[in-house]
Amino acid sequence: MNEALKVPTMAEFFAEGKQPEVLFWVGCAGSFDDRAKKITKAFVKILHRANVSFAVLGTEESCSGDPAKRAGNEFLFQMQAVTNIEVMNAYGIKSIVTACPHCFNTIKNEYPGLGGNYKVMHHTQFINMLLEDGRITMEGGSYKGKRITFHDPCYLGRANNIYEAPRNIIKKLDAQLVEMKNCRKKGLCCGAGGAQMFKEPEQGDKDVNIERTEQALETQPEIIAAACPFCNTMMTDGLKNKEKEASIKVMDIAEMIANAEDL
Repeated sequence: MNEALKVPTMAEFFAEGKQPEVLFWVGCAGSFDDRAKKITKAFVKILHRANVSFAVLGTEESCSGDPAKRAGNEFLFQMQAVTNIEVMNAYGIKSIVTACPHCFNTIKNEYPGLGGNYKVMHHTQFINMLLEDGRITMEGGSYKGKRITFHDPCYLGRANNIYEAPRNIIKKLDAQLVEMKNCRKKGLCCGAGGAQMFKEPEQGDKDVNIERTEQALETQPEIIAAACPFCNTMMTDGLKNKEKEASIKVMDIAEMIANAEDL
């Protein structure tokens, strides 16, 4: 990157008495995981290109509480959630976009019960909206004609019925979308949900991410498109297990747009 990416904070907006169009909720993975940071940067580049007025909470953002809740620690979840809600309500935040389906699902569906009511969008929905509104345009570029299979994240697809936004974006790249046998409502988990991301799998015949990677490989893809940092990790690990990481890439939808546009 040539110039430093400018990422304003809500505190800066607030100090100027302004309100951004949308709060970009980065999430733990997008903040701390080296691979997921690249997704965060790609999405920020897209926001800049589309002239979207956005801000992040920065150090005021805590974990959404999804892993704690899924692991059964409701008390910790409510502490994390209420802390975040108090911060966001103090800033008068109305709209949130996030690149993590776990944060998306939790803030959209669990936060209202604790006093946090926001319009929450996943980054694939937001990018699709930007494309449809003509705020960004793109050519297929390096993805034209490439065989791409899309892995549906559980918390985006089956939990929230968002299937078309990411696929619309892939089609706009002039790529060839090839579906796995388990897709959309029949999508198979990558194996990281329910806080499984942070532990070794239980004993069994085969890890879920290996099964899912095998389904992806059956489509003979050049790229496995993901829309979740957890899925990205699990599918990448699956490719390493199959010794395919040199020939097939796992890429987030945002990265593909940023690359196609050479942002």
